[in-house]
Amino acid sequence: MKDPRVTNLARILVHYSTKVGEGDTCLIDGPAAAEPLIAAVYEEVLKAGGLPVLSLSFEGQAPLFLNHASDAQLDWISPTQRWGAEDADCRVGVWADTNTRELSGVPPERQTRRRAATRDLQHTVMKRAAEGDHRWVGTMYPTNAHAADAEMSLAEFWDFYFRSCLANDGDPLGAWQRASEEWKRLATFFEGGEEVHIVADGTDIRLGIAGRHFVVAEGEHNMPDGEFFTGPIEDSVEGEVTFHLPATIAGREVAGVHLKFEAGKVVDAHAERGEEYLISLLDTDDGSRVLGELGIGTNYGIEAGTKSILLDEKIGGTIHMAVGASYPETGGVNESAVHTDLVCDLRGGGLIEVDGKVVQQDGKFTV
Repeated sequence: MKDPRVTNLARILVHYSTKVGEGDTCLIDGPAAAEPLIAAVYEEVLKAGGLPVLSLSFEGQAPLFLNHASDAQLDWISPTQRWGAEDADCRVGVWADTNTRELSGVPPERQTRRRAATRDLQHTVMKRAAEGDHRWVGTMYPTNAHAADAEMSLAEFWDFYFRSCLANDGDPLGAWQRASEEWKRLATFFEGGEEVHIVADGTDIRLGIAGRHFVVAEGEHNMPDGEFFTGPIEDSVEGEVTFHLPATIAGREVAGVHLKFEAGKVVDAHAERGEEYLISLLDTDDGSRVLGELGIGTNYGIEAGTKSILLDEKIGGTIHMAVGASYPETGGVNESAVHTDLVCDLRGGGLIEVDGKVVQQDGKFTV
């Protein structure tokens, strides 16, 4: 028997996030563990008149490839990947890890080489999306592994996840439209500003935003969603920031991260856990020590950290920053093979100012 929340989530992904229409090609990719959601998405694409293309992976495929591929194979881009980035009208990507640590034994340099190989595809997707030529969304299908990371039972995590996606609402598409209106209102207090100043425990940082655009993330690219973000002026970032929530990045847990910026670049980096891997990310290429994104979390339906950046960066009362690639639609111009998000919690005494005006205190908006 189908869970109606899975059907609702598929409806959101196809009819709200990617707006699949008659004749649109839509790449649907994800692991076999997500089959119920992938099947529901496939059905909704057909109902919309779209042309679905499936790309399924099996459990353990990623470590198998990264551990055994030759250098030439690590550099190789499959025709399906290239077509998805360069030609597909839409893409729905689903994550459903059965082991969120399966890449922990892969040497970091092999992952770095693979990221470098896929850099051009990432840039193509970002560019096409910014131009309105490609519509994509990524989501999760709840598994025991994700539930364990969030320190919940699977049943609890299912309730938590589908609630955060508004998939339990009787009118899920309308619920996302209403949420979008409020987040757009909040973003107006940042748009057109000159500087954002953020203060929190272990954090005092200033970011130039003059001429940059704040994009409201309203469920078009991530599901769940709930943030607005920009690409700070690349050489403007000054100060230090502590990221309070741990994250799982390519199978490795990184926690207690502290970064110091001078003239827009990370000049000092520490982590209580996963420091070696963090440094390898920062040393990927010329753009990987530059801040590519500042995001403001607005989804107050997500309250606790889960170690999944898809969820944690949306938590209402947090901010997140990503070293690496900027999103072109923000006006950001930094290019990199990485885009690594980390979350700073402002709910215990944090402050956000825009041009000296307080817009958020203790994680609650004051405007």
